[in-house]
Amino acid sequence: MRKPLVIGNWKMNGSVVLASELIQSIGAGIDDKISCEVGLCVPFVYLKSAVSDSKQLSISIGAQTVSEFSQGAYTGEISADMLSEIGCKWVLVGHSERRQYFNETGVQLVLKVKAAQQEGLAPVFCVGETEKERQDNQTFEVIKRQLMELLSDEGVDLNNIVLAYEPVWAIGTGLTASPEEAQAVHAYIRELVASIAGDVATKMRILYGGSVKADNAQSLFNQQDIDGGLIGGASLNAEAFLTICRHAK
Repeated sequence: MRKPLVIGNWKMNGSVVLASELIQSIGAGIDDKISCEVGLCVPFVYLKSAVSDSKQLSISIGAQTVSEFSQGAYTGEISADMLSEIGCKWVLVGHSERRQYFNETGVQLVLKVKAAQQEGLAPVFCVGETEKERQDNQTFEVIKRQLMELLSDEGVDLNNIVLAYEPVWAIGTGLTASPEEAQAVHAYIRELVASIAGDVATKMRILYGGSVKADNAQSLFNQQDIDGGLIGGASLNAEAFLTICRHAK
């Protein structure tokens, strides 16, 4: 049985005060109606205080990216060891905004996953197609290409990774895949994992992201192969985020 997981990705938003208030509001709202695991991936500068603020709450904290290098002359980079040392659990790897704006490659992303796992972090590895790729009926081809480098690398621990399907055309646009469309891709991802790693696929959590909101979360999370969500804008509103979490059962 896969425990549902909902992770909020704050992206480059927030302030010291807002981060603390939002974590406290979300934590206070986690009650017996919420059965999923709850995580928040916050900007680097708020990580340490977020870990501290969430210590007595049912919230785990993560980063939005990580360096593939362990240490050295890499100005501006943050290593997995640094994240682990301050108490992070999660790290996002391969978000489409990192692929698009920072030209992160498949090879680089696999190195990031391995660096994270070596320090005890749980990577959330993101995949998804663009609008043009979708229109050209290349969704499955793109997903396979993005996943195969990860799945075929023997240095990756597939027992300690979460996958997230985030169609690029649905991120921050207000558009979202229909529950049936999302389920079809999630089922394909699980089949792909099974072809490489067998029974690991039945235990692996696969999240959906892309304009998930309080009013569409239930229909998405009711799908057989959707194990929760990676939530962007709605995670900056405590009540909206908590409502989404309540639907992940």
